[in-house]
Amino acid sequence: MKPPPFSYHRAGSGEHAVALLSALGPRAKVLAGGQSLLPMLNLRLADPPHLVDIGRAEDLRILRRAGDRLVIGAATTQSEVEYSSLTAAVPLLAEAVGYVAHPPIRHRGTVVGSMAHAAAVAELPCVALVLDARFTVLGADGVRTVAAGDFFLGPFRTAVGPGELVAEVALPIAAPGTGQAWSEFSLRRGNFPVAGAGVSLTLHHGRVAAVAIGLSGVADRPVRVPSAERILLGAVPDDELITRAAAAATEDLEPRPAADPAAHILPVPVAPVPGFDYRARVARSQVRRALTTALARAGGTR
Repeated sequence: MKPPPFSYHRAGSGEHAVALLSALGPRAKVLAGGQSLLPMLNLRLADPPHLVDIGRAEDLRILRRAGDRLVIGAATTQSEVEYSSLTAAVPLLAEAVGYVAHPPIRHRGTVVGSMAHAAAVAELPCVALVLDARFTVLGADGVRTVAAGDFFLGPFRTAVGPGELVAEVALPIAAPGTGQAWSEFSLRRGNFPVAGAGVSLTLHHGRVAAVAIGLSGVADRPVRVPSAERILLGAVPDDELITRAAAAATEDLEPRPAADPAAHILPVPVAPVPGFDYRARVARSQVRRALTTALARAGGTR
């Protein structure tokens, strides 16, 4: 399989990349690690006339702690994040990034690129949503910040407009008393998960002071599940409460036929795709696992 013809442009910086994107028109695409874009090109599912490579833009290769946030640049690879001691301050990210595909892919793929690709089953977009990440977006009109809740618009669709570049993402450092966990089920290790769940839970005097639960694979984008969060907030968590919260995790989701969310999550149907009901059952089981682990890590009972 070969990609359609395109012109290649190498950006020396984030500012240079934005200038190129603005000059080349709305169909130009950003190339970072290429682990999502290149397969789509080879399968002729995308045919941008121009690719703007940001892989060697040093100002976008960022991994640093800035106050109470971990900042990751658009050119920073998943493996750099996976093996950095800084990432331990954001346990949900540290755990989830290890589930992304396989090590060779993580050595090329970028964290920001995976989030900006916005595949509904992917781990990292869901992590961004659970942690209320903030995306810094560069454009010809300047810099703007987009919250994760406003960033994901649908399958492979985000709030990034033509000529804009996601320069970095900032994720909050876990507060004291916070436990975080990622859990997913896939048909084999490294595949896209059937469904996954991310949890961040903070205890204060034995009660849940803050909780965020996100799901991947059950809608056309990553989603938060407020019905499950409400059950836990302010309560003393135990197994019975976790079971109730997990059961409620898919209550707010609109049931869809298998051909709707499932068939459009992957660019091409490479295997029979589980329908919504099955994905929902898997999602609930992953919520229970993630909540149980997060509670233990926060210092609560199992």
